[in-house]
Amino acid sequence: MNDQHTQHDIESKKAILADIEKFGCHLALIELDNYLPGFVYSIGLYKNYGHPEIICFGLKTDVMGFIVNHASDLVKKGESLTPNQLYSGFLEGYDVQFVEVDKAFYADYLGYAGWFYDRDFDFPVLQLVWPDKQHHFPWDKGFNPDWRFRQPLLDRNTDYKFYEERNLGVYTTRQAFEGEPILYVYHNEDGDWQFHTSLEPNLDDAKLLCLEEITKLDPSINDIYHLRYGWRAWRNSKEDEWEWAEDIERDA
Repeated sequence: MNDQHTQHDIESKKAILADIEKFGCHLALIELDNYLPGFVYSIGLYKNYGHPEIICFGLKTDVMGFIVNHASDLVKKGESLTPNQLYSGFLEGYDVQFVEVDKAFYADYLGYAGWFYDRDFDFPVLQLVWPDKQHHFPWDKGFNPDWRFRQPLLDRNTDYKFYEERNLGVYTTRQAFEGEPILYVYHNEDGDWQFHTSLEPNLDDAKLLCLEEITKLDPSINDIYHLRYGWRAWRNSKEDEWEWAEDIERDA
C-alpha cells in the first residue's frame, strides 16, 4: 500500500467513525471505473439500529446517495425494509425492491464495513435493486439487456462474479487444461480476457473457451473479477494472493 493510499485509508476511516457518531451511519462511495459500475453502501445501520446495511449499484452518484440516505432515514424512524417487496419513494415514478446479499460477496464490495465491524463480516446487508424504464427488474424476462451488468445481483451467482456473459469467449492455452495453474491474467483495452500459465505463452498452444469454463478450472479466478480494461493480474503460485496493476508495458 503506497503512502497516498495509506493516507486516504486513514482519512476514510476517520470520516466513517465521525459520521456514525454524528448521524448514526456513514455512506461509503466507490466510484465507477472503466469497467465496473459505481456503488454506495451504508455503514452503521446494523450497529445502531439492528437493521441490515444497504448497498446500491449503477446509478448516478447523487441518486445513489439519495436512495441510501432515504433508506437510512426510514430505518432511523423504525421502519424495517423487507426483501422481495415493492417500495416507492426511492426513485421518482419507479418502485424498487431489496434482496439479501450473500456473504460470499461481502469482501468484494463491503471492505470498510468489514473494518468497522471489527474486521468481521458477520452482519446482514440488503441490496436495493432498481428496474429499467419499462419497470422490469433484472430477474424479469423483459429486462433491458443493455443494463444487465449495471447492477450485479448479490444474492446469487456466487460461483461466477464477472460482469460479462458466462459464454464470453476468452483466451488461454492447453497447459491450463493439463493442470498447470493460471498465473497471469490480462484484461485488454478492447475487453478481451487472456488467462495464461506462463509469462510468455506459446501461440501454438492457444485455446478459445468461454469465461465460465475458466472459473470452473480455477474458482480463484473470481477474485479478480474487478480487473479493469487495460490492467493485468499475476501471482507466483495458485496458493498466493493475486496482485494487479495497469498494464503499462502492453500499452506502450
